[in-house]
Amino acid sequence: MSWGTELWDQFDNLEKHTQWGIDVLEKYIKFVKERTEIELSYAKQLRNLSKKYQPKKNSKEEEEYRYTSTRAFLATLNEMNDYAGQHEVISENMTSLITGELTRYVQELKQERKSHFHDGRKAQQHIETCWKQLEASKRRFERDCKEADRAQQYFEKMDADINVTKADVEKARQQAQLRHQMAEDSKAEYSSTLQKFNSEQHDHYYTHIPNIFQKIQEMEERRIVRIGESMKTFAEVDRQVIPIIGKCLDEITKAAESIDHKNDSQLVIEAFKSGFEPPGDIDFEDFTQPMKRTVSESSLSNSRGDGKSEPKFGGKSKGKLWPFIKKNKPPPPPPASASPSAVPNGPQSPKQQKEPLSHRFNEFMTSKPKIHCFRSLKRGGAGPEDFSNLPPEQRRKKLQQKVDELNKDIQKEMDQRDALTKMKDVYIKNPQMGDAASVDHRLAELGQNIEKLRLEVQKFEGWLAEVEGRLPLRTDQARRQSGLYEAQNTAAVNSCAQDRESPDGSYTEEQSQETEMKVPATDFDDEFDDEEPLPTIGTCKALYTFEGQNEGTISVAEGEMLYVIEEDKGDGWTRIRRNEDEEGYVPTSYVEVYLDKNAKDVYKSLQKISE
Repeated sequence: MSWGTELWDQFDNLEKHTQWGIDVLEKYIKFVKERTEIELSYAKQLRNLSKKYQPKKNSKEEEEYRYTSTRAFLATLNEMNDYAGQHEVISENMTSLITGELTRYVQELKQERKSHFHDGRKAQQHIETCWKQLEASKRRFERDCKEADRAQQYFEKMDADINVTKADVEKARQQAQLRHQMAEDSKAEYSSTLQKFNSEQHDHYYTHIPNIFQKIQEMEERRIVRIGESMKTFAEVDRQVIPIIGKCLDEITKAAESIDHKNDSQLVIEAFKSGFEPPGDIDFEDFTQPMKRTVSESSLSNSRGDGKSEPKFGGKSKGKLWPFIKKNKPPPPPPASASPSAVPNGPQSPKQQKEPLSHRFNEFMTSKPKIHCFRSLKRGGAGPEDFSNLPPEQRRKKLQQKVDELNKDIQKEMDQRDALTKMKDVYIKNPQMGDAASVDHRLAELGQNIEKLRLEVQKFEGWLAEVEGRLPLRTDQARRQSGLYEAQNTAAVNSCAQDRESPDGSYTEEQSQETEMKVPATDFDDEFDDEEPLPTIGTCKALYTFEGQNEGTISVAEGEMLYVIEEDKGDGWTRIRRNEDEEGYVPTSYVEVYLDKNAKDVYKSLQKISE
């Protein structure tokens, strides 16, 4: 079926139809363009979502991703990022293969359509011109025929009239002949024009218009084929990324299947295991008979007030029952606004003053035996180099990690040394390539670095061996001794407020001495070393003279400069030191304190460790 033969008289409708076809194509282009924008927006939102839940660098979240469940979640985030990338690929391919191509094709289609309909209008104008010429020739022939008839009638009338002269009759005859000749000429012209028009009209409707409409039909069919191909491309672009998207989903499924609840549970043990042994059984204390309690009879109970015994298990001290040796605290100081003369000099009973944990910690730090793990604490750092502030198991992990890092650094340095050695050999064999002596300095540096790193490895391996030597399971006998020792030390901690008070309320030093005498010697004693003085956390200047007559206080003179080893914890006293043998408490209102920030941070770290 051809538009040229079937639609020869539908020029205007074809013009409207082809314009509608272009509008449909432009509408489809707009649809694809909006789809690409949606894909880009979706990909951007997916990337932002993945980025939002990614672990932040150097944060606690990074440590959480050692568990299989959180690693699976991280893999899901990474796959979602790749998933978003595939939607970006869809957008890019649709833009290049559909939107861009169809936009260029629409411009070409509009030009072609314009050309075809211009030719059609030109052919239509030509046939209309031929028709007008035919009509003019026809009217002229009709007019000349009428004029010839009138001239003939006039001649016949003049010829029949006897009153008309021969000259007039002859003139009328000649006029009639002229009009007949003009009619014949018009007839011939009309006949010729008619034949020409019929020929032009036949060519117009059977040749020119069919050719033009055929071209328009082909143009329209190409448009339809092109939009169909674009729709196939639309689907193919999506189909091309389906395997990759499928792989992303498969990786997410694989990550989910890799979750191991047993492994995560083991990681929790490795993360929080302290390595300490559970405390032993608590001995029964019989209060029915008045007797002097010793360390072996003491427990975690606190028997002040009405004499009721309530075992106390401190949350932070459980499992770390260090021995605290009691030192008396001075009585509470006067208010800051009080004058120096208002400070009482007479001793007060330690029962009236409740000791804060910070004082007990400082007494523990200055008492014997002293915990071994504080020996290597760096004065100005955030923690000890040997990680002795950590529980045994955590310390072992940190030391092992440090050893592994140092071994990696050694391997890197050795690789560089090997490379430089090869380079030196090349320079020796081919002096024109470089000076062999130029790498000697660098080789020496690498040798020194390797030696330093090896010394570091030996140091940390020594600490690691020390920790691993303590971690193996002990015998039942040693465990019982450990439990007894911890129970005794717990009793010493909880009874530190009344360890110098006898059962009848009198104040004595004998029980403290007896406690020290009866602590059994176990393997735990190896963890202690000689006493070291507390680190100073600042300096102070005495504003007034203070006569320290109570036990635990120290006398100072106005204007004297001293070291601060414990700041005021809200009880009105500051602990200071004059030299290695003289230290004690003074009222905070009597001194002006200048704290060292770094030293204060170390003190707080020590306080947390003791808790």
